[in-house]
Amino acid sequence: MGFFQDSLSIFKKRELLFIERYQESEGVYTFLFEKDNDLTWKAGQHGLFSITHKKMKNAIRPFTLASAPTENTVKVTMGISDNPSNFKKAMLELKQGMKISMSGPVGSFYLKDDSPSLLIAGGIGITPFRSILKQIEAEGNGAEKQINLLYIDSNKTYIFKDELDGIANNPSINVTYLDSRNDLHQEIDKFATLYKNNGKYFIAGPKSMVDSITNHLKNNNISKRNIKKDAFIGY
Repeated sequence: MGFFQDSLSIFKKRELLFIERYQESEGVYTFLFEKDNDLTWKAGQHGLFSITHKKMKNAIRPFTLASAPTENTVKVTMGISDNPSNFKKAMLELKQGMKISMSGPVGSFYLKDDSPSLLIAGGIGITPFRSILKQIEAEGNGAEKQINLLYIDSNKTYIFKDELDGIANNPSINVTYLDSRNDLHQEIDKFATLYKNNGKYFIAGPKSMVDSITNHLKNNNISKRNIKKDAFIGY
């Protein structure tokens, strides 16, 4: 049924009204859009966004919804370099009152049950986990879950850190900030030893990082059915 619903939502396009943009850190921007009353998603899913204010090739791109379904805006956070793609240039051109089109949301990158879960974020890969943790906080049901977030960022910028620290006051949510791959592997191995076969693993970040952590998990005999991946491809 999930696949069927995803297929239907891909065809449902809606216009989102742009509110504002702000810079999270060097080269990272958040875009806020008005949220229609009938728009909902599972925390961790992504939308397919289309530029509508100008004609361009490859005008559609997938972006994770960084906001939780319970929040009253659609938040999209992305890295934008000094030499951005045409799509990201067009994003920077958005002014208050302009619109962007979104299909979806789609994807299976969300918590399905109360299994102990290890969320592994690399850099901008923190966006689906912000949504997931804000949703747990809003529902007030974190006590049933054991959730560990490992957030690796070699630049130590850690976007959303203040919010994440606030959420981590929940006794069942633990947030660890890392800047080296060795430390990350140690933390993953600790969780894997503790929860053996019943832990779930969610990895989001650049494709190379997602692939290498997936291999590390498989080498630790973690079943691939317990691993969910969200690889971010730069464009």
